[in-house]
Amino acid sequence: MQTKLIRHLVAGVIFVLSLASTRGAETSAETAIRHSYLVLGGKTAIIGEDGKATWEYRGGSRDGFVLPNGNVLLAFADRVEEVTREKQVVFTYTRSKENGEISTAQRLYNGNTLITELGKRPRLLEVNPKGEIVLDVPLQPETDNVHMQTRMARQLKNGNYLVPHLLAFAVKEYSPEGKILHTLKTDLDELGGRKAENWPFTAIRLDNGNTLVSLTHGNKVVEFGQRGEVVWQVNNSHVGGKFADPCGSQRLANGNTVVGSHAANKGISMIEVTPDHKIVWTSDHPLAAGVHHFQILTTNGKPEPGMPLK
Repeated sequence: MQTKLIRHLVAGVIFVLSLASTRGAETSAETAIRHSYLVLGGKTAIIGEDGKATWEYRGGSRDGFVLPNGNVLLAFADRVEEVTREKQVVFTYTRSKENGEISTAQRLYNGNTLITELGKRPRLLEVNPKGEIVLDVPLQPETDNVHMQTRMARQLKNGNYLVPHLLAFAVKEYSPEGKILHTLKTDLDELGGRKAENWPFTAIRLDNGNTLVSLTHGNKVVEFGQRGEVVWQVNNSHVGGKFADPCGSQRLANGNTVVGSHAANKGISMIEVTPDHKIVWTSDHPLAAGVHHFQILTTNGKPEPGMPLK
């Protein structure tokens, strides 16, 4: 009798532990992070939270956003387009003949579109909905290497513009009159100096006043304080060497940071890390291979706020 009782008790314990383990697995699956996102790079596409492409567009792109009206604003090397989900072009701007590349497309609060041109006359433009240039700001990239002059510029809430200059190792804040108001240096000794090739590619002003900067060949993303000091960073020592030329980055509403690796032509190309560097989401989607920039649209069904007009 005693032996049977012990057997029943052991069986009961095993059942309870098994049930707890099963419930834990269900909870883990329910709380797993899922994103829908726009990818811009070798391919141009929107990928749903289920991993399926919901929209694709021709050609490789460099910058862009899903707009509040559902259209997609895209920067290509030679033009900027606003495209409906039915792939009808409703806005276009073509690069000027004197310059060689376009690197920015951002829709502004006033309805204009921010565009940067690289070339003999590097400049930042505001173009109205008719395709007319209404503001022309000369840029000072400190190099004649067209491809390396600048990348994604962003208008700030104060009306100024945040512009990364790769070979200058600097992110410069320009006024609408073209005056450089502040310079954030990315070749700090604590980041490895110039030998680390911390070329700034994407610079995003955060709500706390700090600036999040993707540093391409340096294989790191750094949050700089308002005095230009390093307050946080994530690099290959934190992610097991998975960063390969990180170009785009985005700070999410939950405080995590997503980083895209342009040189990751296969395997993991996008990584989400917590403030303490824990990897909580990755993408190895073939459409995201070679991602140049991106926009996280939703997290577990909830829209991510603020990016189109950040």
